[in-house]
Amino acid sequence: MTSEKRVVVIGGGLAGLRLASRLGPAATVTVLGEETHVPYNRVLLAEVLAGRYAPEVTALPSPGPVLRRGVRAVRVDRAEQAVHCDDGTVAPYDTLVLATGSNAVLPPLRGLFEPDGRELPEGVHAFRTMDDCLALSAAVRPGVRAVVIGGGLLGVSAARALAARGAVVVLAQQGERLMERQLDADASALLATHLTELGVEIHTECRVRGLTTTAPAPSASEARGAGGGAPAAGAAPGQRRVTGVELADGYRLEADVVVLACGVRPRTGLAQAAGLEIRKGIVVDDELRTSDPRIHAIGDCAEHAGQVYGLAGAALEQADALAAVLTGGRAPYTGTRALTRLTLGGTGDDSLDLAAFGETTPRPGDDVVALADGTRRTYRKVVLRGDRLVGGVLLGELSTVGALARTWEGGEPPHDLFHLLTDDGGH
Repeated sequence: MTSEKRVVVIGGGLAGLRLASRLGPAATVTVLGEETHVPYNRVLLAEVLAGRYAPEVTALPSPGPVLRRGVRAVRVDRAEQAVHCDDGTVAPYDTLVLATGSNAVLPPLRGLFEPDGRELPEGVHAFRTMDDCLALSAAVRPGVRAVVIGGGLLGVSAARALAARGAVVVLAQQGERLMERQLDADASALLATHLTELGVEIHTECRVRGLTTTAPAPSASEARGAGGGAPAAGAAPGQRRVTGVELADGYRLEADVVVLACGVRPRTGLAQAAGLEIRKGIVVDDELRTSDPRIHAIGDCAEHAGQVYGLAGAALEQADALAAVLTGGRAPYTGTRALTRLTLGGTGDDSLDLAAFGETTPRPGDDVVALADGTRRTYRKVVLRGDRLVGGVLLGELSTVGALARTWEGGEPPHDLFHLLTDDGGH
C-alpha cells in the first residue's frame, strides 16, 4: 500500500482510531466519527458515571486531522467507491473499513415508546455513549431511585456506579445469575453479595414487562391556555417521565431513573444497505474482508468465524491485524482469546476485582480446580480439558491472572497448576 491509497474508516472509536494510527503514512486515511466528543475509551464510562473520573480522563490519543468529528456516513456507494455523509460531503476510497461499533439494545417493553414514536421517556437512559453517560450523571443525585435492567457486565458496572453516587439502586436480571456469560454460579454469588453490601437490591430470574410513565407535560402556552401554571418540574414540555418498572409477576418498582443495560447489537445498517453479507454482524474472512474485497470490517460490528466479540481487546487485535494486511504483512486474523477484566469500586474494602477467560463452565469429563477463601473473600477456579487449561474465573485477588492467561493463550499444559493459582503464581 502506498500513501496515495485512500483508506476511509467509518467509526471514530477504539478500533477505527487504532487502525488509523497503525497505518500512519502508509496511506491517506480519513476517519469519519459520528460523535462530536473528543474520542474516548468506552470501557471507562462507568468510572465517569461513578464520579471517579472526569470525562477528559477517558480521552484516546489524538488522531490529528485524519478524524472528521460529528460527521455521519449515510450511504456507501460501492460502484462509485465513495461514502456519502450527512453534511453533503463525499469521501472517495480505494479501501473502506467499517468500524461502526454497536448500539445499545432497547428491549420491547410496554410503555418504552409511544405509538409511532422513538423518543425515550424522561429518566430512561441507555448506557453506551459519552452522551448517555453525561445525561445519566446529570439525572443522578443521592436518594434517587434507580432501576438497572440487565445484569451483564454493563448492568453490573452501571449499578455499582450509581450506588457510588448515592442512588437507591435495584438491579433486575432476567437470567439466573449476574454476568452469566462470564462467571460461574459461585463467582456470580460472590459478586451479588458484594453488590448487596454496597446497597444494590438484586432481583434475578426477573422479567421486566414494561414501564409506567406520567402523561406528557403541557407546554407553557398550553398550560396558560388551560388556566394552569408552568409545566411540572423535571419534565420537558411534551415529554413523558418514567415513574416505575413493572415486572412480569405484577410487582412494581418505583423509579426516578431507569438504565437499559440489555446488551448491544452490531451496527450493520450501512453494510446491509450496501448489499454486504450480514449474519449477526458484518461477515469477514481471515483478512477481515467483507463480501466486497475492497471493504473490510473490524470491532464490534464484525463477525469472524461466527463470532461477534464486542470487547475492546478483540477490536484492537482486529485493527492491528488489518493494518498488517493493508500494508502487505498479510498476517491472517485467527480470532481473539478474550479476557474480561473488571474493577468494581475505587480503592479499599468497597472494591472488587474480577477476571474471567475462556470456558468457565466445564463440560462433562473436564476437571475443575477451585480455591476459595471466605475470610479474604477471594475465589479462583480453572477448568482443565485433558492437560490443557481452557478457562478460569478469579474474584477478589488477581495477582495470578497474568500467568494463568498466558498459559491459556499459549495452549501449553500448565507445569505447576497449584503454583499458578496461589498468590505468588504470577511472580
